Amino acid sequence: MLLKELVEADGVSGNEQAVRDVLIRAIAELADEYRVDALGNLLAIKSAVGISAQAPQRVMIAAHMDEVGLMVTKVERDGFVRFAPVGGIDPRVLLGKAVRIGPNRVPGVIGVKPIHRLDPNERKRVLPIDQLSIDTGLGDEAGKTIKPGMYVAFATDYGELGDESWRTVKAKALDDRLGCAVLVELLRGDYPFELTAAFTAQEEVGLRGARVAAYGVQPDVALVLEGTVCDDGPKDKDVSPTTRLGHGPAVTIMDRSVICDPRLVRLMIATAEAEGIPHQIKQPGIGGTDGGAIHLQRDGVPTAVVAVPVRYIHSPVSVASLVDMERTVQLVRSTLQRLQGGLGS
Repeated sequence: MLLKELVEADGVSGNEQAVRDVLIRAIAELADEYRVDALGNLLAIKSAVGISAQAPQRVMIAAHMDEVGLMVTKVERDGFVRFAPVGGIDPRVLLGKAVRIGPNRVPGVIGVKPIHRLDPNERKRVLPIDQLSIDTGLGDEAGKTIKPGMYVAFATDYGELGDESWRTVKAKALDDRLGCAVLVELLRGDYPFELTAAFTAQEEVGLRGARVAAYGVQPDVALVLEGTVCDDGPKDKDVSPTTRLGHGPAVTIMDRSVICDPRLVRLMIATAEAEGIPHQIKQPGIGGTDGGAIHLQRDGVPTAVVAVPVRYIHSPVSVASLVDMERTVQLVRSTLQRLQGGLGS
């Protein structure tokens, strides 16, 4: 299964090679050509079929390959490994988690002073990352194989939860390997414009790959595929869940990085309603995506964002629905076909 391969590959921002290799194998027979640019983006191009005079000439769809993780900053003389975050990680989710370090994927566990040794004040606060370390069990030998600058990824295997009716999965890096898996499926279709599938690098550290990709591709229209915040767990108060698992793809109106093109938003919602595809509107103002970099390139690019809801995002283990992923494929594929009539007004 492609999604399993993608999430079990390690691809912390700036180190996407393993993920890119999985994707190249998946898209090699689907695209007319592909290349890797200087920043590590994988760009797969599919030529137009049945060109429409009203359709845009070039459409770019982006999904980022990278995941949040850690980087080694120091190896202590006793073998404990100090680290810094790469991307947005809440320190609360790190204690006791299994990790893999460097190209050899050296196993380790993130440790801290045991609860028995914490004073009352320490028990009441989240311990900062500079008080944590990775225990590899290698002792003084750790420094021979582990060096500052090596990447650290969470050691989380893909797994399925519930039964066949729910089709729920748990894994690391569902943000945004879900989007990558959706984008591969979209390359199986034909469209009345040139389609560039941009599997981008370094989204989690500032939307860097998407900025370079959009500048080079010069799309007339762009769509961004994401894994997005799903905060639908039990709450004491009746507050917005942002998105809900199992309720279909989430269409973005606005987040912290972009106000989506209203024509594209209307087209996407109209498509969902016409074809009976369950969908939801993401709570405005939450998060940021590659759309924030893409829509600002050159003269500006009409951009929209659609995402698969992900529980416990940016943590060692996230949860998502395969049904939501499949409905995202359906919605975006149908929206692309409707683009042959143009964006409208």
